[in-house]
Amino acid sequence: MFFYRITEGIRITVTPFFLEPQSDPGEPRYVFAYHIRIENVGSTAARLRRRHWLIHDPVAGDSEVEGEGVVGQEPLLEPGGVHEYQSFCVLRGPEGHMEGSYLMERPDGTTFRAVIPRFLLRLQTH
Repeated sequence: MFFYRITEGIRITVTPFFLEPQSDPGEPRYVFAYHIRIENVGSTAARLRRRHWLIHDPVAGDSEVEGEGVVGQEPLLEPGGVHEYQSFCVLRGPEGHMEGSYLMERPDGTTFRAVIPRFLLRLQTH
């Protein structure tokens, strides 16, 4: 199962999956990974500057994460360009969801938020 959204020519596709070997329901600890594909389907370049995540864990509560770039990078996406990466999230419950945005910057200095669609984290996603 995958989730995607297009904002101002930036298509973000998310594929989540459950990491059973790293999880321990007795703790409780449920580890989910997600693969992100960011594609510039528009006609103007954009650089990913910041990330903003909202993480919903029904057991531990909601949390928010902000930071520069993604996995230590601020990729420049020319038209037709793609950047992919994987990351993970640890929940205390067997399901939850994430959503957020990337702050993107155009060559002229203007910025916009590319929406990361809400995606489900649950045991059935593997």
